[in-house]
Amino acid sequence: MIDLYGVLGLATIALLILVYFVPAIVAYRRGHHQRNAIAILNLFLGWTLLGWVGALVWSATQVRSAS
Repeated sequence: MIDLYGVLGLATIALLILVYFVPAIVAYRRGHHQRNAIAILNLFLGWTLLGWVGALVWSATQVRSAS
């Protein structure tokens, strides 16, 4: 029998991980020129609210053109 609480627990953990990495996902989807730095900031300081918001704001800044 499938343990409903176990499935819900795993789904909750997966959702929290997805939300945690939103700034990095936004940076990669937008092709941000500093996407690796944003992802590293998000990975190491995202657990602090300030680090997460900072990474999110940085990922939403203007993307520099390749030329």
